[in-house]
Amino acid sequence: MPPCHSRQTHLYHSQPAILCQLDDNHIEDNDKMPGKSNFLSKVFLSKIFAVGMIALSSFTLCLTGCTTTRQVTTQTVTASDPSRWEKNPEEIARIRTAIAAEYIRGGKLDDAKRQLESALKSYPKSAEANDMMGVLLQQEGSPRNMQKAEAYFKNAIALNPDFSQANNNYGVYLAQLSRNQEAIAQFQIAGSALGYDGRASALENLGRTALKVKNKPLAIQSFIKALDANRQSIVARTELIDILLADGKFLEAQALYNDLVKIIGQSNLDPRTLSQGIRLAKLANNPLEMQKLAQQLLDRYPLSDEAKQIRSGLLTPTSTWK
Repeated sequence: MPPCHSRQTHLYHSQPAILCQLDDNHIEDNDKMPGKSNFLSKVFLSKIFAVGMIALSSFTLCLTGCTTTRQVTTQTVTASDPSRWEKNPEEIARIRTAIAAEYIRGGKLDDAKRQLESALKSYPKSAEANDMMGVLLQQEGSPRNMQKAEAYFKNAIALNPDFSQANNNYGVYLAQLSRNQEAIAQFQIAGSALGYDGRASALENLGRTALKVKNKPLAIQSFIKALDANRQSIVARTELIDILLADGKFLEAQALYNDLVKIIGQSNLDPRTLSQGIRLAKLANNPLEMQKLAQQLLDRYPLSDEAKQIRSGLLTPTSTWK
């Protein structure tokens, strides 16, 4: 997902992230090699498996170790023996899905599509591959692919009802289409799945979608739960600060803002956070802090909407800061 310079309402997919980086130079694209099938070579698959056990979660897919050393034995089928893959299509699908996730992260959508097609050909019942295909089609974004994506998300959930990552990703898809009540239902499922690594993100998504339908009680509850799941949640703090300011709960908002600044760092504050600090400084009758933050905002993000609002306030000192 691309970086967001001004932290707007932004929902997050869950994708595996390969900690041991795969080198594209070692990935042979057999689709482009005459005389070879559209399948990764068995030798490459055996090397990938030698990396270790794969643990798919909401955000991380760990490859334990980076060695590709194979043991040479006699009359023994080892983990690195290519014949093993003929009997384990599920493992092939998992590896291809992990490679596809890396391609998606790198913007190589066509390469990701080929990997996922092969994964689903090897093991059509892979919930992970179905979910990632939905993410891929949604990321491409054309009306045709957006329409096709939904079936893959539904397949992933049907194949493994406990695969909470698919619920979260389907929720992001639904929210993008403004099917907010359906999205809320999916985020609630993922957000209530104890032990799911992406639970905090699902709760953040739930809170932001609740705000879109003006369900403030659900939003507040979701952001508080997100903080319980992840005490470092920037999203939950940011959203709660605005809610508390709107409700006139300035002391609580200030406390959350102070925590947020400690987490992010004063030099890394984005336009929205700087704008919140300016509002709080004005309410605290602290013109020096207000001016300092306003200057930071104008210097760092001169084209942001928040900077435009500040310029308007500076030009009209008696006007209300927004």
